[in-house]
Amino acid sequence: MSILLILLPGPDTAIATKNTITGGRAGGMKTVFGTLTALLIHTFAAVLGLSALIVKSAFLFSILKYAGACYLIYLGLKSLWTLKKPGRIQDREEQKPEAKQVNCYRQGFLTNLLNPKVAVFFLTFLPQFLEPGSNTFTQFMIMGLTYTILTFIWFIIYIYLIHQLSAFMKKPAVQNWMEGITGAVLIGFGIKLALERK
Repeated sequence: MSILLILLPGPDTAIATKNTITGGRAGGMKTVFGTLTALLIHTFAAVLGLSALIVKSAFLFSILKYAGACYLIYLGLKSLWTLKKPGRIQDREEQKPEAKQVNCYRQGFLTNLLNPKVAVFFLTFLPQFLEPGSNTFTQFMIMGLTYTILTFIWFIIYIYLIHQLSAFMKKPAVQNWMEGITGAVLIGFGIKLALERK
């Protein structure tokens, strides 16, 4: 079930696709490392009960939800904005590798961390498999780490496939098309998240 949930496209997949196309394999991997860091934080938050506070508090849930929605819409608008300036994509390609990779890591990290649906997943899905009477901390940690490792394995395969197509995707016309699609998808995810009920 975890594998099926990981394969299901979402904001993490959209941002990983975008950054692999624009930043190459290194950009994609940095994005994934950001996502994995956020997943580890979600795991610890669930273990410590912080996620439960967020899910049970309408105020905290709304803050996280709208922050995540605004960030996704911001990334989407930023992608669409590059289409209005023909030189923007080329300027971004000439950006220093260190700065580009830091941006990729931050985008992957914030996209996952600010998604309250991930916290809800850790609190509603994983507890079904806890063994009563055993150490819940250890069980939660094992399941959270397993989910994180499975996510890492999938994204390695996914980024490799996207990178293999990069020669085709590096064409300006294709990049413009992908920027537009990715921007629209991110905005769509942001709006969907903003309208999500507690």
